[in-house]
Amino acid sequence: MLKNILITGASSGFGRDTAETLAHAGHQVFASMRDVAERNRPHAEALQAKGIHVIELDVTDDTSVERGVNSVLEKAGRLDVLVNNAGIGSAGISEAFTTEQLRALFEVNVFGIQRTLRAVLPAFREQGDGLVINIGSILGRVTFPFFGLYGASKFAIEALTDSYRYELSKWGIDVVLVQPSNYPTNIFASAQRPGDAGRGLGYGEIGAIPDKMVETLMALFESDDAPNPHDVAEAIVRIVAQPNGTRPARLVVGQSFGADAINAQAVSIQAQLIEGLGLGQFTEARMGPAEA
Repeated sequence: MLKNILITGASSGFGRDTAETLAHAGHQVFASMRDVAERNRPHAEALQAKGIHVIELDVTDDTSVERGVNSVLEKAGRLDVLVNNAGIGSAGISEAFTTEQLRALFEVNVFGIQRTLRAVLPAFREQGDGLVINIGSILGRVTFPFFGLYGASKFAIEALTDSYRYELSKWGIDVVLVQPSNYPTNIFASAQRPGDAGRGLGYGEIGAIPDKMVETLMALFESDDAPNPHDVAEAIVRIVAQPNGTRPARLVVGQSFGADAINAQAVSIQAQLIEGLGLGQFTEARMGPAEA
């Protein structure tokens, strides 16, 4: 069944590839991004040339999100799927990032999801149907040193996604978390770097490790053995195609680094917790992990 799909952060990376892949599968896709008329104009025009609708939407702004979602509902009549993809990266000595940088990171990666959900869910609940796909990360389950602030935002998405899954389980709305591994997208090239670099100097040789880690990743991404970021788009297409109620709660895409094992262990723990809280009516919400 073909669907109307809204994707945030679709100017490049996973979002751009997912928009094009879903459109190729026949879905009506609304690719959202900031600065459609200026900085992202070339990306917008390229997507439009492929029959994809482009929507101006800034996930850090309530008014922009509401306006963007309303424009989709007006054009399509209904919305079936929301893909929360917009995000920014962060790499470096944690102490060397300013509080303002951390706030900006969470503004996009966490608060942005809350904004889009608040804008979309009234329509999903009214129609008694819908699918939310949140793009998290394996770093929301396991921690790499020097990527901890980014990981903190993805850990937050884990709790946010589970809570919404429980709360929406009786409304015919599926909520799925996709956990990509390391893939060659522009998230590392455009990632936050410490705003207070002087703090990093106090770490001596340790302070050089983050740059070496990024360099190693970039070298891998340019090699013949580079993981294919299209894996994520293909996984999302499969999730969209599945009937409501049959989709996995989580889907690891790529090398898991143990995230899949943590996912599996969490299933029974969460089930026991929910039962212990006297909320057994929510245990039917699918909590099981899966791996692409």
